Amino acid sequence: TKKHQRIIILDSDPSKITLAEKNNLVAQCLDYRQDEDLISLGVGSSLHSLFCFLEHDSENVFLTLSARSLDKNLQIISVINQPESAEKLLAAGANKIIDPYEICSNKVYQLLSKPNISNILEQVVFGRADLNMAEITIPHNSPLDQTFIKDLALNKQYNLFLIGVVDKELGEKLYFALGEQEHKLDAGDILVILGSQKDIK
Repeated sequence: TKKHQRIIILDSDPSKITLAEKNNLVAQCLDYRQDEDLISLGVGSSLHSLFCFLEHDSENVFLTLSARSLDKNLQIISVINQPESAEKLLAAGANKIIDPYEICSNKVYQLLSKPNISNILEQVVFGRADLNMAEITIPHNSPLDQTFIKDLALNKQYNLFLIGVVDKELGEKLYFALGEQEHKLDAGDILVILGSQKDIK
């Protein structure tokens, strides 16, 4: 069974706390520079993990140092804004560093290393294909109803590339196909596809 964890958003800026509460999130105004406030939060007793997502690396280093001095076993995860800050945060006691730039660069590499995407980008850039984008609504009694994105195989069967799906039950949000392979399709959902006009028809 999965354990449910209570998450609290903390910030010293009252306006950010108000914004979080407006979005139905549990939030609390806290001065991370005071050990007493960290202890009252549960550092050293009940708090299991601390995520340091402050705007400046120096603030994240200070918070990490303070929390680590109060709790040797606390799981501390911190984001960095500058690569050279990673070593300081690890030395301060962070267990894990999140580098947004590294994540983005890895994501771009993964996208470009996929043959289908590389071919489409090449066709778009060099004008080698009559590419169009279209929205296809899944009709009632369609064989696609109650299937999954991973089962479509549009590229193999129709030479089309699936960009994403608009799930009408969840609103108008577009779910990008690359990260939603297990997304279930229903009648009324909209497939957003890319391909030649001939193949789309």
